[in-house]
Formats: sequence, C-alpha cells, structure tokens
Amino acid sequence: MKKEEKTNVMRVLDGKKICYESHSYEPDAAMSGKEIAGILGEEPEKVFKTLVTQGKSGAYYVFVIPVDAELDLKKAAKVSGEKAVGMIKQKELFPITGYVHGGCSPIGMKKHFPTFIHETAAEADKVFVSAGKVGFQIGLAPEDLVSVVGCTIADIV
Repeated sequence: MKKEEKTNVMRVLDGKKICYESHSYEPDAAMSGKEIAGILGEEPEKVFKTLVTQGKSGAYYVFVIPVDAELDLKKAAKVSGEKAVGMIKQKELFPITGYVHGGCSPIGMKKHFPTFIHETAAEADKVFVSAGKVGFQIGLAPEDLVSVVGCTIADIV
C-alpha cells in the first residue's frame, strides 16, 4: 500500500462530511477492474468503473457500472433520452472530466454531467469507485454516492 494522500474526490467527500474508506495500491497499466476488486478483497459487482459517453445531441453522460459488466449503449441512450450514445475517445477524457483513464471518478468532475449508476449498486452495503487518481479507490455507501453525485439508478448493463 502506498502512503495515503488526499485526492480531489476525498476532499469533496470530506467537505460534504460523507464517510468513506480509502484504498491505494501500486497500479499496473494492464490491471483489470476484476484485479482491482481482488486487491480490495471485494466482489467485482461491488467495484464500479466510470464511463463517459457523448449523445447524438453532443451532451455528455456518465455511467457507473460494475467492473465485470459492459455498458449497454441502447439502454444508456434510453435512460439519457438520446437517440444514441457512444464512448468518448480516451484522449478526450481529461479535457472533459479532469480525470485520466483508469482514474476517472463520478465524484468531482470539472463539470456536472447527468450520471447514471447501475441498479445493483442499491443492493450493496458499500460500493467502490475510483478516488480520482490511478491507484486510489474509495468505498462508500451507495446512497451517499447517489446523493453527492446526483446519480440516477438505472438498468444500464
């Protein structure tokens, strides 16, 4: 484990007095979400990845899904009210969100975008998302994540 440092995500949660646990690990570029879940000692369905899409209208949408699942683009378009949505290019991630690939969190993006979290999050006592930096994760109650981000719970995988 790396020496604990505060990320922007942790500062946002501290400012809102939301309880969370932080985890850090030595990142490996080839590391999968399932491997990160293993490092955390958690089931992959409790560890979530953050995906950023763009709709036909040009608007951006954020989808938070379990690391072992795939975003269903048709369901994503339907819940966002778009005709279609597609993943943004990796090089567009930082300018749009302020986060890099592998460190993108639904909390603390440069701008607020409509955000949807997969419905299985509501069944968990705790969910894990990126803490906004590669090698850092936070665990928090799903209802706290929904309240701080303003997520909509939906069937998106």
